[in-house]
Amino acid sequence: MSVPSFTNYVVKRPFLRRWMQPIAEWYTNAAGYRRLGLRADDLIPEESELVQTALRRLPPKEAYDRVFRLRRAFQCSISHTLLPAEEQTKPEEDREYLSPIIRELQQEAQEREDLDTLVVKRK
Repeated sequence: MSVPSFTNYVVKRPFLRRWMQPIAEWYTNAAGYRRLGLRADDLIPEESELVQTALRRLPPKEAYDRVFRLRRAFQCSISHTLLPAEEQTKPEEDREYLSPIIRELQQEAQEREDLDTLVVKRK
């Protein structure tokens, strides 16, 4: 069962999107993860089996970059500093890289569940 999303409702209505876009951008900037060089998908908790599988499916370069970003952010957090402006994540660099894999895994799990519960009726 999928969870209802307010995002889909807003994206389908241009007037709502124009109204909500500045608020969304402000909120994202206020979160502060970009100042540490992180992307939004770096904040996904790794505790679930689904996310662990998605991390194993990442290309080696993307996995290395993710670990580098996390370690650099951890070091900044320990030293109570922020990255210089040229090293901070820019909005155009903050793209999804893990979420599409997680959605694909959820679809695979749903398909597997549907096939496992399939009932064949003979006539």
